[in-house]
Amino acid sequence: MFIEEAPNERLAHTSTYNMYLLCMNNFSDGFVTSLRFPCSVAKLCQSALYQAIHVVCSLYLKPGAFGTYKIHGKETIYKVIDESLKVGFRSIDTAAVYRNEEDIGDALKELLPKYNLRRENIFITTKLAPTENGDPEGIQRSVLKSLKLLGLSYIDLYLIHWPGAARIPESSQQNKDLRACTWEKLVELHNQGLIRSIGVSNYTIDHLKQLLNNYYGVKPTVNQVECHPHYRQEELIKFCNAEGIHIQAYSSLGTSINTNLLKDPVVNNIASEINVSPARLLLKWALQQGIGIIPKAVKKEHIQDNINLNFIIDAKQMKILSSLPQIKYAWDPKNVY
Repeated sequence: MFIEEAPNERLAHTSTYNMYLLCMNNFSDGFVTSLRFPCSVAKLCQSALYQAIHVVCSLYLKPGAFGTYKIHGKETIYKVIDESLKVGFRSIDTAAVYRNEEDIGDALKELLPKYNLRRENIFITTKLAPTENGDPEGIQRSVLKSLKLLGLSYIDLYLIHWPGAARIPESSQQNKDLRACTWEKLVELHNQGLIRSIGVSNYTIDHLKQLLNNYYGVKPTVNQVECHPHYRQEELIKFCNAEGIHIQAYSSLGTSINTNLLKDPVVNNIASEINVSPARLLLKWALQQGIGIIPKAVKKEHIQDNINLNFIIDAKQMKILSSLPQIKYAWDPKNVY
């Protein structure tokens, strides 16, 4: 990869989406051929620039990552990874606490050759368990363990799964210091090349402000949070956009326990108007705003539907969807100091 000066100096202030457009114009099959940026950007820390480009392009070039939360069993994992690669997913999201990294690694070992793919053709996200927050040795062990289980030499994106540490109360002021310690260690592992990009999950604006006060030279590239028409997180998204942090949504369809979002009459009416399923509508609602998605599915037809999002929600329909009453379905990080 090399960076050349570009005559258009205004590109120095590109948003995340414009960075994506730049990448799209300079990438071949998702890989860097050459990148032309203004001189002011060229003077940035190369590692920070690389990680931003790496994440943004990988998350935008394909319509979302394939989620694996609560998907278990070697045979099941193999089948869903097989189908996800077949239909075009090239990004896979997992976590230490999902306890399926080894099965994903074994599946990829067999399936990448099947689809003529190499390691660099896929993007793997995994996450640090809350039990290791603030423990440098535990963090290193966790990263090395994930690498071994997944059969990788590097992780594309590594997230702090939760802003609190499992061993102390959420209200404890220690959480703030432990988060800082965790980030410092992840930057060290990033600089060693074990992790290409680092980010966070379930961080509030306050958590992000604390991190941005001292991020040890590497800003978070992603904040993975609950986000859907029933819980839009508009202030958080605005803040992250301003800081160049890509928002990735989980629970885009609600949760398996609570299906109120999928059954919402407004969602179903608009889905009917466009002639798509409520699930596809909800995924597109996020994508159309530049929010990443990580849909999970086990059935083939659902995996196929989750990537078949080539339709548009018109402005009036988007406004209606973005005016629904707010209901939070997942855990609440606002309780973490």
